[in-house]
Amino acid sequence: MYDGLPRRWGRLARRMLVPDRRVRRALREVADLLPTALFERPSPAPGFVDGAMAGNVVDVAAFGDNPGRLHMKLYLPAPAPRPGAPLLVLLHGCGQDATRFAESSGFAALADQLGAVLLLPDQRTENNHYRCFNWFSPADTRRGDGEAASIRQMVDEALRRFRGDPARVFIAGLSAGGALTAALLAAYPDVFAAGGVVAGLPVGAAENAQSALVQMSHPQGGTREAWAARVPRSNTRRWPRLSVWHGEADQTVDPANGELLVGQWTALLGLPATPDTEEFPAPRLRHRVWGDAVEHWSLAGYGHAFPIAEGASADPFVLPADIAAVDAMARFWGLEAG
Repeated sequence: MYDGLPRRWGRLARRMLVPDRRVRRALREVADLLPTALFERPSPAPGFVDGAMAGNVVDVAAFGDNPGRLHMKLYLPAPAPRPGAPLLVLLHGCGQDATRFAESSGFAALADQLGAVLLLPDQRTENNHYRCFNWFSPADTRRGDGEAASIRQMVDEALRRFRGDPARVFIAGLSAGGALTAALLAAYPDVFAAGGVVAGLPVGAAENAQSALVQMSHPQGGTREAWAARVPRSNTRRWPRLSVWHGEADQTVDPANGELLVGQWTALLGLPATPDTEEFPAPRLRHRVWGDAVEHWSLAGYGHAFPIAEGASADPFVLPADIAAVDAMARFWGLEAG
């Protein structure tokens, strides 16, 4: 997914990222020589946003064979991660800075409240020119392969280092990150307790970049059951809880994709097409819920962005709305501050 980034932005981003890559490479080389225990009290790493977040961001060099060649970052809450706390995972959209997105979206603040580690997988320009996660590539979304497997390995590493609760791993993403979030919930239903997809697409919506662009702007139809059949078969008896968000004025990913994802997931769980409840908490908000398993938030007049309740954001893809998505997701997931 390309989030409407002009080509010149891609060239500028590459020039800006060159020194950062050198710094990160040097840090990784040093980190490989340090004992794991030193990561419990890290110093702020490059990418720390203006000192505004309470905790620290660290790079992790070694976390498996990393078949998707992704970069692993961790946001560690202040004052310190709590053993047995949930693990949060946040996937950025195309061209987004993972650390800035963590702050702007409110996920860093949620991690602080919960004493939870926040995992921030980061795409590389070597994998995708616009730093989009390759959600449309079967080689990157299948269980055990590519980017999906890399993120699975990051989850294992974060749980091991900070003794998190493996039964409470939650993942959310925006745009390309949202589409990959849906794919990860499908590929690893035994790993993730719940997820949140903002401006994303259903699982199996594309098989290459060309078909991805078509699906983003002109979604293909089909029955709920046909879309559910695109989800890889699994031995699981439990599918993760899912929170779906889409702006009705989204010009990058047609909001019909959000409806398709809801239909896919409700059919997968054997739920009816009609929601159990439908409400309008604010004039521009529509909220539908299927039991405790699926919810769908539609935001009238809202574009391609992650909703926050108020205030300005340094991230152009994080914009004010009538509701803060992170707070609503946490409630739906059953997360409460300790």
